[in-house]
Amino acid sequence: MGVGKSTVGELLADRLGTGYRDTDADIVAAEGRPVADIFVDAGEAYFRDLEREAVKDAVAGHTGVLALGGGAVLDAATRELLTGLPVVYLTMEVGEAVKRVGLNTARPLLAVNPRQQWKQLMEARRSLYTDVARVVVPTDDRTPEEVAQAVLDALGLKDV
Repeated sequence: MGVGKSTVGELLADRLGTGYRDTDADIVAAEGRPVADIFVDAGEAYFRDLEREAVKDAVAGHTGVLALGGGAVLDAATRELLTGLPVVYLTMEVGEAVKRVGLNTARPLLAVNPRQQWKQLMEARRSLYTDVARVVVPTDDRTPEEVAQAVLDALGLKDV
């Protein structure tokens, strides 16, 4: 959350001359309401079902840069689907998260004690992220352009 995957994803797509897609945006478009509202109105389990299908559809039908929601890797079938793909895990520390999003924005999983919840989420998810990722790119104290370049370098890709 707040790591910059949408911003960096768009930069990467532009630099690679390809399309960009975000599965959270796909879900919002299909449901006609924000992710936070889906969590509140229908619950996390319902959202995770939508997310699983959105990722499956996107991986099958999109050949460009794809940004996944932070919880997508919680699903074993999604992790299996990502195996062998050039997955990039963008990391940041809690201090950077505070600087970027203040941890007080409309993020449904951070509603109470956001700093502690962010740390707990990351502790629970970190090994899943690293399991599916081909490369890990830290984003702390880097501009989105610097992160995009680090991703390109780590994957051995060149701009078009």
